[in-house]
Amino acid sequence: MKLDHIDHNILKHLQENARITNADLADKVGLSPTPCLRRLRRLESDGIIRGYHTEVNREALGVNVTVIILVKLEREDDHTLREFEAAIKKRPEVMECYLVTGKFDYFIRVAIPSLTAYENFLSETILRMPNIATVESSFTLREVERKVALPLPMSSVKT
Repeated sequence: MKLDHIDHNILKHLQENARITNADLADKVGLSPTPCLRRLRRLESDGIIRGYHTEVNREALGVNVTVIILVKLEREDDHTLREFEAAIKKRPEVMECYLVTGKFDYFIRVAIPSLTAYENFLSETILRMPNIATVESSFTLREVERKVALPLPMSSVKT
Protein backbone atom coordinates (compact mmCIF):
# COMPACT_ATOMS: atom_id res chain seq x y z
CA MET A 1 0.00 0.00 0.00
CA LYS A 2 1.31 3.44 -0.92
CA LEU A 3 1.06 6.08 1.76
CA ASP A 4 0.69 9.78 1.08
CA HIS A 5 2.18 12.65 3.07
CA ILE A 6 -0.88 12.85 5.34
CA ASP A 7 -0.58 9.14 6.20
CA HIS A 8 3.11 9.70 6.99
CA ASN A 9 2.20 12.66 9.18
CA ILE A 10 -0.38 10.58 11.04
CA LEU A 11 2.20 7.84 11.65
CA LYS A 12 4.85 10.36 12.71
CA HIS A 13 2.57 11.96 15.30
CA LEU A 14 1.28 8.61 16.60
CA GLN A 15 4.84 7.33 17.05
CA GLU A 16 5.60 10.44 19.08
CA ASN A 17 2.41 10.16 21.16
CA ALA A 18 0.09 7.17 20.73
CA ARG A 19 -2.33 8.71 23.25
CA ILE A 20 -3.01 11.79 21.14
CA THR A 21 -6.72 12.45 20.69
CA ASN A 22 -8.20 12.17 17.23
CA ALA A 23 -9.10 15.88 17.35
CA ASP A 24 -5.50 16.86 18.14
CA LEU A 25 -4.13 14.44 15.55
CA ALA A 26 -6.50 15.81 12.91
CA ASP A 27 -5.38 19.34 13.74
CA LYS A 28 -1.69 18.40 13.47
CA VAL A 29 -2.11 16.72 10.06
CA GLY A 30 -4.46 19.32 8.60
CA LEU A 31 -7.68 17.30 8.44
CA SER A 32 -11.02 17.48 10.13
CA PRO A 33 -11.62 14.73 12.74
CA THR A 34 -13.85 12.45 10.63
CA PRO A 35 -11.48 12.01 7.63
CA CYS A 36 -8.55 11.71 10.05
CA LEU A 37 -10.30 8.89 11.91
CA ARG A 38 -11.12 7.18 8.59
CA ARG A 39 -7.44 7.27 7.61
CA LEU A 40 -6.41 6.02 11.03
CA ARG A 41 -8.85 3.10 10.83
CA ARG A 42 -7.58 2.30 7.29
CA LEU A 43 -3.98 2.29 8.53
CA GLU A 44 -5.07 -0.11 11.29
CA SER A 45 -7.13 -2.40 9.04
CA ASP A 46 -4.36 -2.51 6.41
CA GLY A 47 -1.92 -3.65 9.09
CA ILE A 48 0.29 -0.56 8.90
CA ILE A 49 -0.56 0.21 12.54
CA ARG A 50 -0.29 -3.07 14.43
CA GLY A 51 -1.04 -1.85 17.94
CA TYR A 52 -0.54 0.74 20.65
CA HIS A 53 1.87 0.12 23.49
CA THR A 54 3.06 1.61 26.75
CA GLU A 55 6.80 1.98 27.24
CA VAL A 56 7.75 1.00 30.78
CA ASN A 57 10.97 2.00 32.58
CA ARG A 58 12.56 -1.43 33.09
CA GLU A 59 15.05 -0.20 35.70
CA ALA A 60 12.19 1.20 37.81
CA LEU A 61 10.77 -2.34 37.88
CA GLY A 62 14.11 -3.94 38.75
CA VAL A 63 14.73 -5.46 35.33
CA ASN A 64 18.31 -4.20 35.25
CA VAL A 65 20.16 -6.67 33.03
CA THR A 66 19.99 -6.82 29.25
CA VAL A 67 21.71 -9.72 27.54
CA ILE A 68 22.34 -10.32 23.86
CA ILE A 69 22.37 -14.05 23.14
CA LEU A 70 23.64 -15.60 19.94
CA VAL A 71 22.48 -19.17 19.32
CA LYS A 72 23.75 -21.69 16.77
CA LEU A 73 21.58 -24.76 16.23
CA GLU A 74 22.93 -28.21 15.38
CA ARG A 75 20.51 -28.44 12.44
CA GLU A 76 18.73 -25.72 10.48
CA ASP A 77 15.83 -27.63 8.99
CA ASP A 78 12.32 -26.16 9.10
CA HIS A 79 11.14 -28.40 11.94
CA THR A 80 14.11 -27.50 14.16
CA LEU A 81 13.71 -23.77 13.48
CA ARG A 82 9.96 -23.87 14.20
CA GLU A 83 10.51 -25.87 17.40
CA PHE A 84 13.14 -23.43 18.68
CA GLU A 85 11.05 -20.37 17.76
CA ALA A 86 7.92 -21.77 19.43
CA ALA A 87 9.84 -22.40 22.65
CA ILE A 88 11.55 -19.00 22.70
CA LYS A 89 8.27 -17.14 22.09
CA LYS A 90 6.90 -18.55 25.36
CA ARG A 91 9.57 -16.85 27.45
CA PRO A 92 8.50 -13.45 28.84
CA GLU A 93 12.10 -12.26 29.30
CA VAL A 94 12.74 -12.56 25.56
CA MET A 95 12.22 -9.07 24.17
CA GLU A 96 13.41 -9.73 20.62
CA CYS A 97 14.44 -12.78 18.64
CA TYR A 98 15.69 -12.73 15.06
CA LEU A 99 16.67 -15.51 12.68
CA VAL A 100 19.93 -14.16 11.22
CA THR A 101 22.58 -14.95 8.65
CA GLY A 102 26.20 -15.59 9.49
CA LYS A 103 27.96 -17.69 12.11
CA PHE A 104 24.91 -17.91 14.40
CA ASP A 105 21.27 -18.70 13.65
CA TYR A 106 19.50 -16.48 16.20
CA PHE A 107 20.03 -13.09 17.81
CA ILE A 108 18.04 -12.82 21.05
CA ARG A 109 17.71 -9.89 23.44
CA VAL A 110 16.51 -10.65 26.94
CA ALA A 111 15.64 -8.29 29.80
CA ILE A 112 16.09 -9.87 33.19
CA PRO A 113 16.39 -8.73 36.83
CA SER A 114 19.82 -10.14 37.72
CA LEU A 115 22.79 -12.26 36.71
CA THR A 116 21.38 -15.10 38.80
CA ALA A 117 18.08 -14.87 36.94
CA TYR A 118 20.00 -14.97 33.66
CA GLU A 119 21.98 -18.01 34.78
CA ASN A 120 18.68 -19.75 35.56
CA PHE A 121 17.16 -18.69 32.23
CA LEU A 122 20.21 -19.96 30.35
CA SER A 123 20.55 -23.28 32.17
CA GLU A 124 16.83 -24.04 32.56
CA THR A 125 15.61 -22.79 29.18
CA ILE A 126 18.15 -22.28 26.41
CA LEU A 127 20.59 -25.08 27.25
CA ARG A 128 17.76 -27.58 27.77
CA MET A 129 16.33 -26.99 24.30
CA PRO A 130 17.05 -29.70 21.75
CA ASN A 131 19.52 -29.06 18.92
CA ILE A 132 21.50 -26.26 20.61
CA ALA A 133 25.08 -26.31 19.30
CA THR A 134 26.52 -23.02 20.62
CA VAL A 135 25.37 -20.17 22.84
CA GLU A 136 27.27 -16.92 23.24
CA SER A 137 26.12 -14.21 25.64
CA SER A 138 27.06 -10.54 25.82
CA PHE A 139 25.93 -8.32 28.67
CA THR A 140 25.13 -4.74 27.82
CA LEU A 141 26.96 -2.09 29.79
CA ARG A 142 24.75 0.86 28.90
CA GLU A 143 22.09 1.78 26.40
CA VAL A 144 23.61 4.18 23.91
CA GLU A 145 20.64 4.54 21.57
CA ARG A 146 17.24 2.87 21.37
CA LYS A 147 14.47 4.04 19.14
CA VAL A 148 10.89 2.92 19.12
CA ALA A 149 9.75 5.12 16.22
CA LEU A 150 10.47 3.72 12.77
CA PRO A 151 11.91 5.94 10.07
CA LEU A 152 9.21 6.50 7.49
CA PRO A 153 10.63 5.81 4.01
CA MET A 154 9.63 8.39 1.45
CA SER A 155 9.49 5.66 -1.23
CA SER A 156 6.12 4.64 0.19
CA VAL A 157 4.61 8.09 -0.43
CA LYS A 158 2.12 8.50 -3.27
CA THR A 159 2.96 11.38 -5.57
